[in-house]
Amino acid sequence: MTEGFADRVARAVAATGPLCAGIDPSSDLLDHWGLEDAPEGLRTFGLSCVEAFAGVVPVVKPQVAFFERMGSAGLAVLEEVLGACRDAGLLAIADAKRGDIGSTMAAYATAWLDPASPLVADAVTALAYLGLGALQPAFDLAASGGKGVIVVVRSSNPEGRSLQEARTAGPDGDPSGPAVEDMLLADIAALNHGGLPVPGTVGAVVGATRTPSEFDLAGLGGVILAPGVGFQGGTAEGAGRLFDGCAPGTVLPNVSRSLLVAGPDVVALREAAAKECATLGSALA
Repeated sequence: MTEGFADRVARAVAATGPLCAGIDPSSDLLDHWGLEDAPEGLRTFGLSCVEAFAGVVPVVKPQVAFFERMGSAGLAVLEEVLGACRDAGLLAIADAKRGDIGSTMAAYATAWLDPASPLVADAVTALAYLGLGALQPAFDLAASGGKGVIVVVRSSNPEGRSLQEARTAGPDGDPSGPAVEDMLLADIAALNHGGLPVPGTVGAVVGATRTPSEFDLAGLGGVILAPGVGFQGGTAEGAGRLFDGCAPGTVLPNVSRSLLVAGPDVVALREAAAKECATLGSALA
């Protein structure tokens, strides 16, 4: 059987610790690094991150928007960065947040999950606003190759709360059903526990700044990507409390800006990542 994405992540986390390091070449960070806000600056930034993080963290997350804002030249850099991740043994989550229906969703899946694609990553983030079932082409392609789809469910930004906490309709049509976020988490768990041929294919974004919801995250059966640690106010200790009971290797706190300011020196960035990884490892143990 194909090794599932969750198993690949767990194996990588066991070797280094539970950190998903962002690769976010924003204008501000490029300026902080003394780099030009241009494709060559993206390239230096991205490849320096790969060099610093290889062997120190299990997973990296290039934010696709910071590359595609420069058009084809930026996407060419992203291709190179993703290739460098593969060569370095780093699992890469393409933070593209795609979501559509039918052949369009299938095309998005091909772009990010097909081994023949120049943009292929180990996982891609996705949005379920058109219905979780609309993401099925991505789930199927991911499962066939041991890759993952990580669905945004409980994001770390406050603007999402009114939508994510809205109650779904109960049996009589009254708004007495589970919250939208808990419904999505339950549906993802069902996919991971028999709904797909490879367990652990589908993960969820659950902000590390959130309070616990009604769904027991220990039963998700997939990877939890947890943004919000660092710049957004989340802490390692808070993540430890929120994800208490989740199996080792299933939770990936994501740290981006507060980690990347340690650059441009590769050694300093590597040391900062190793320290963050150890701190998170202790909190999630």
